[in-house]
Amino acid sequence: MSFMKSNFAMHPKTLSIVVPVYFNAGSLPALFDELQKLEAQLDALAVGLELIFVDDGSKDESLATLLAFKERRPATRVVKLTRNFGAEHCLKTGFRFVTGDCFSDLAADLQDPPALLLEAVKRWLAGAKFVIFERVSRDDPFLSKLSSKLYYKLLRLMVMKDYPQGGFDLCLMDKAMLAPMLNSAKNSYPALLAYWLGYQPEVIPYHRQPRSHGKSRWTLSKKIKAFLDVMLGFSVTPIRTISVIGLTVSVLSFVYGMHIIIYALIDGNPVAGFPTIVTLITFLLGLIILMLGVIGEYLWRIFDETNMRPETVIEKVY
Repeated sequence: MSFMKSNFAMHPKTLSIVVPVYFNAGSLPALFDELQKLEAQLDALAVGLELIFVDDGSKDESLATLLAFKERRPATRVVKLTRNFGAEHCLKTGFRFVTGDCFSDLAADLQDPPALLLEAVKRWLAGAKFVIFERVSRDDPFLSKLSSKLYYKLLRLMVMKDYPQGGFDLCLMDKAMLAPMLNSAKNSYPALLAYWLGYQPEVIPYHRQPRSHGKSRWTLSKKIKAFLDVMLGFSVTPIRTISVIGLTVSVLSFVYGMHIIIYALIDGNPVAGFPTIVTLITFLLGLIILMLGVIGEYLWRIFDETNMRPETVIEKVY
């Protein structure tokens, strides 16, 4: 069944969807079918659909599949990057091509069903500027769910207290939010940035679907990088925590020093404690190295913003 041939420019309102693609050849055909259904439903609301796919350096058949889809639906835009730059940078590149009245990003793995966006569009037409889909449950491996729960607890504790407990990736934003999203820092996390902008979100709870195609490329190293980007890019808490730890250690060291002096004056003998001294020295050295590492992360982000290195390199736009 082929896509409808109507042009999104014929509609008074348009939804733009950016889809980052990385080794998603297996899920793309099913995704196209779902987008076909969504386009028909949007057409009934007099809303057009602009589709922007960004191939983030895939080494499988993703690009060929996207180009075959473009032959069926010529209005589709396909952007090919020279290599893999990461999901956040890939997504931000796609935002540069958005021309719609509202826009969204959609994962190509179908864990966030495209059909969800229909309700978001209805709420946007009713006046909402920002609609988010909060994950209230998910069919993921136990360790993945545990790490996700811990991540969002830390995020709410250290960065943004009112952030949705289950987090969200899928959302719909009014075009008024496009400029701040594009002008953000290189290492900003899109979902958190969108929430940080301050638009009152309308929340739609949903159950995240299990992954049925391919293997997740969201590796542990990428999760750690995302965690650092969020914690260090949106919060001063780590630096203030370092200050508090430094002050606490100084006070405890002073108290311990006074204890040694008083004990020596009363008992007449110095306090024996070579193992204690060694333990304290190694502990404090480790603490100093950790603090320098946190400071270094902040300094690297400053350097990364000022060295004029592009976020992504576009090889070709179809």
